[in-house]
Amino acid sequence: MRTIDWVDGAIELIDQTKLPGRLEVRRIGTVEELVDAIHSLAVRGAPALGVAGGYGVALAAKQHGGDADALAAAVRLVTTARPTAVNLARGARRAAARLPQGFDAVLAEADALRDEEIAASAAMATRGADLLTELCGAAPKVLTHCNTGALAAVVGGTALGVVAELHRRGGLGPVIASETRPLLQGARLTAWELDQLGIDFRVAVDGAGPFLMARGQVDVVVLGADRICGNGDTVNKVGTYAHALGARRAGIPFVVVAPESTVDVDTPTGADVEIEDRDGAEVITGVPAVNPAFDVTPCDLVTAIVTDRRVIRLDRGERV
Repeated sequence: MRTIDWVDGAIELIDQTKLPGRLEVRRIGTVEELVDAIHSLAVRGAPALGVAGGYGVALAAKQHGGDADALAAAVRLVTTARPTAVNLARGARRAAARLPQGFDAVLAEADALRDEEIAASAAMATRGADLLTELCGAAPKVLTHCNTGALAAVVGGTALGVVAELHRRGGLGPVIASETRPLLQGARLTAWELDQLGIDFRVAVDGAGPFLMARGQVDVVVLGADRICGNGDTVNKVGTYAHALGARRAGIPFVVVAPESTVDVDTPTGADVEIEDRDGAEVITGVPAVNPAFDVTPCDLVTAIVTDRRVIRLDRGERV
């Protein structure tokens, strides 16, 4: 199944808040419904959000094609629904550029964006699996964080797509999925996808990652990104930075897998990225909580970045 698609005049998406208990397809007919789905994380993952941005503009054109002010406001709602991941705004702006040509042109652009992300997943899987084999040899033991499979990327996936490709080749060791507090995208979504793929895995609490690396139970950390800055700083789900520090201390590779659509050379460093802070009630109720949704991993902790077009070896001084 595709995580998100345009079907008979509306968006259909897998509601990721219902997994793993229930696989439910949610039909989205208005911009307001889509923005709610984005805020609630019913749809999430940088590539999938890029496609959501494109289709969100198609919804806006369908709803408000005859009212320029309402149309502009609806496009702004989509573009700004989440501030940190670059793909959402990029997808919306790309589709919005076709608004003068009418609804059909907007929808065609959104469909093209969807198809490009599907192709990107396949290319990343091949490049990433080749790189991990080069870095780690046969059957590496992998730790991954958050969710980077088909749920995050229409089909295939980014980092989890690489893991799946190694599995298909018969060259994958056991996988550790960090639970990804506070909403458990690893324990809920990645575990569900790994189980669907028939991959040997275990879930670990986020804080156990560096110790498991130090104990030799991890050969490589492989995860995705919501934005890759011009200097190679990587913005990803909170908890990523700690895994990067653990990998450096353990002397193992730290590999980021993300499509070119996530690379943002116009943002110089991670310090220039607005980090989304979510409701503290997601963490705990009854006491105050701080809840950044993302963190920034400095480029000097990243071994390599794999995209659908290239492998960037930051450890060798290559530049984004």
